[in-house]
Amino acid sequence: MSSFVIHEREQDDADVERYSKRAKIDEEGSLEERGIEFTLNTTAEHILPPSHVLLGIPLPVAEEGRPLNFLEANVGISEYIGRGEAKVEGIIKQRFTDFLVFEVDQDSKVVHLKNLSKPEISKKEKAQETAAVATPTPEGETEKGSENTTEGLPSIVAENFTPTFAVEGSSVAAPTLKVSSKEEPWPGHFDATLTPFLDAEKVAQLKQIFLEGPEPPRVSDGGWGNRVPSVAGDESVPTEAETAEVPEEKETRGNSRGRGGKRGGRGGRGGGNGGGRGGGREDTRKVVSAPITSKESRTSFHKVIRELFGGKLDTETDASGPPEAGSRIAIKWAKRGSRAAARDRRDGAEPRPSRGDYPPYIHFTLQKTNRDTQDALGHLSRNLHVNIKDLSVAGTKDKRGVTVQRVSLNRHNKTVEEVWKLANNIGPRRTLQDAMTQRGERGIRISDLNYRKSGLELGMLKGNAFVITLRNVKVASMEILDEAMNTIKHKGFINYYGMQRFGTASIPTHAIGLALLKSEWQKAADMLLSKRHGEHPEVEAARDAWLLEKDLDKALRLFPRRVVAERCILESFKKQKGDTRNVMGALSTIPRNLRLMYIHAYQSYVWNAIVSERIRDYGSDRPIVGDLVFDSSKDKDTMEVESTEDPVVLDDIPEESGSRRNRKPYQAPRIKTLTAGDLDKHTIFDVVMPLPGTDVAYPGGKLGDRYRQFLSMDGLDPDNFVRKQKDYTLNGSYRAMLHHPKEMSWSVLRYTDPDVSLAQSDEDKLLDFDPPAVVEDGKFMALQIHLTLGTAAYATMALREITKTDTSSHFQTSLTAAAEDQKYRGVAAVVADTPNGPLVEDAAMEVDAVADSTI
Repeated sequence: MSSFVIHEREQDDADVERYSKRAKIDEEGSLEERGIEFTLNTTAEHILPPSHVLLGIPLPVAEEGRPLNFLEANVGISEYIGRGEAKVEGIIKQRFTDFLVFEVDQDSKVVHLKNLSKPEISKKEKAQETAAVATPTPEGETEKGSENTTEGLPSIVAENFTPTFAVEGSSVAAPTLKVSSKEEPWPGHFDATLTPFLDAEKVAQLKQIFLEGPEPPRVSDGGWGNRVPSVAGDESVPTEAETAEVPEEKETRGNSRGRGGKRGGRGGRGGGNGGGRGGGREDTRKVVSAPITSKESRTSFHKVIRELFGGKLDTETDASGPPEAGSRIAIKWAKRGSRAAARDRRDGAEPRPSRGDYPPYIHFTLQKTNRDTQDALGHLSRNLHVNIKDLSVAGTKDKRGVTVQRVSLNRHNKTVEEVWKLANNIGPRRTLQDAMTQRGERGIRISDLNYRKSGLELGMLKGNAFVITLRNVKVASMEILDEAMNTIKHKGFINYYGMQRFGTASIPTHAIGLALLKSEWQKAADMLLSKRHGEHPEVEAARDAWLLEKDLDKALRLFPRRVVAERCILESFKKQKGDTRNVMGALSTIPRNLRLMYIHAYQSYVWNAIVSERIRDYGSDRPIVGDLVFDSSKDKDTMEVESTEDPVVLDDIPEESGSRRNRKPYQAPRIKTLTAGDLDKHTIFDVVMPLPGTDVAYPGGKLGDRYRQFLSMDGLDPDNFVRKQKDYTLNGSYRAMLHHPKEMSWSVLRYTDPDVSLAQSDEDKLLDFDPPAVVEDGKFMALQIHLTLGTAAYATMALREITKTDTSSHFQTSLTAAAEDQKYRGVAAVVADTPNGPLVEDAAMEVDAVADSTI
């Protein structure tokens, strides 16, 4: 394949200015451009698509020992709506809290973290439970979490409470249980109820075991103190004193994984299925009844224990005595995975009540810091011991920033309390007190859990609200600032696909996508497995193990789980006993949404390039003859559904998404090509541009020809996107050329120390950390923007219109390093009076260091 190598006559640092120059192709196919010489090279092949030459800019070339960096112009982003002089210089995303994102749900409500506490049902809520769950709030959620379990029922549920949930149009009452309350763990009626089956001494013994809690008391041995007793019902949350006195045990390596792949099952200790209660210490405590000869009496006894203690205590037949005297019943703390229910049924008792009477989904609010959406969901799936496919979101969010959104979990009988504890990693190493006073581990925090009848799907949102802070702002005058901001507010911005769409590594996602579209399986795999500059050392070592040492097992051992695509390919090779010939099959093991992300990135590249030509040649004020618009307002709902920013899980094409089971079958929208008589009937905001595919129409005139030229140069047939491999068949879609913000406001702030936050996340507000410190006489200016955008719009592209500056990560990083305010780092010495207050940015940066991805 031919590629173009660019030789520059003069080297300089003005990359953006140089890249803004335009090249033209004459009839012979040669390129002419002021100051740049283009040479056709038939041996070398650049990583970027051949059609890059049509952009009229030089191909980027990596310097020795430095990464191959891409600017906006390399992915077709080049034009602006406002005049170039009306710009506000500033740095984007200098700190994670400089970019706050809040999902806007389908009821147009902005999603925020509301409560970090464990979900509970208070006494006041008991009478309202039925109505509250059956009637959604304006946010589409019930305002509180509730739960149903016979094994570990929360102690805050009062006696005889019978919750009711609306499930698919009918009310289902959960089984009535008499359980102890938090205020009175052993009510007086317990003695009276147990007296027909146990004598006073046995009742006292049972009471002692119950009040001691599910773990046996620690015996003083070599300096170990006795365990601090916990109240009944607090099964999985150790007390602060208990946690402090337990030394941290080393994880057992080998084949002792419990549920969910964690070593040692529940709590990460012990072997087998969770290691039982007590952290691996055998619990020998039990109370054995006198012989009971009547089967009916034994059945009643089983039932009484089950109902009194909500399934926390288990019963079984004790065979230690002579059989002729009758069977004895042993009572002890229940273990997960116990077969007591099966034994009860054999004894004729009623089966243990199921938690399946509650709605099948749990919704919760997720705040993540400096983690992409898929990475955050992977972290949660491991903590919750569920398949990642059980977690769904309405839209993906940025990685670099602090984002808030709703997530749905197909709960598989988990309760809201269990999900909250597992997600917060409550256990021997992290106490309840830690969870309520410190930030979430690894940048993840969930809250506001409740049961729901259905899960979330991509596209089930109205947009996103942003609080964006630009640092080290420089502007010619406040009039210029107002002009730049009002341009966005009234005229909108070009709806480009932002740089996040194309990844941050030296191998751009759209290049991989083109290889997949052309069925160049080996090339696609090579690009995915190739080395990248500046990766985390463990990822770099894993690539070396495969590329240099050809050691498949070592590479798999070194690759972190977050590096999904590479692991899938190598695991497929391993299943084939090292045979690497079936590359297409290996690629097919990569999650479908991730594979679609690559080919959608190629579509986005072509869309960006054609839209730039449309704006450059015809302006952005009004429609022109040949533009495309939706033929009916109803059809606007059939536009693509996609992410706002994050490049990880994108599913643009409605008919290709298997998860959209609740939606109507996809129908291609009716498109109209504007004639001269139509121009007065439409505005520039009605104009849409197609993403290449089989079911789309192209604009009339030169722009339609340009689409075909891009695709043909890249080796694709513009009229046939059908592939033998169905996953790589593109039907195309449409995207509005301009986007108009729904809401927008701004304010000017002053600061001196760049390490001081100027905006605060929801989590920090709820933890009562120090609020942002704005200095009235600060040395530097910041611009804080409140912005609400609809779906399928990139906030960084709005910022690009304001700053008239390249938004690629490496360019912004260079601006930060050279910024004048960096000389004043740490001068404010503001430290929050909290256990991890000083780590506002450092903790998140640590996450960044270990959250590398292939894209």
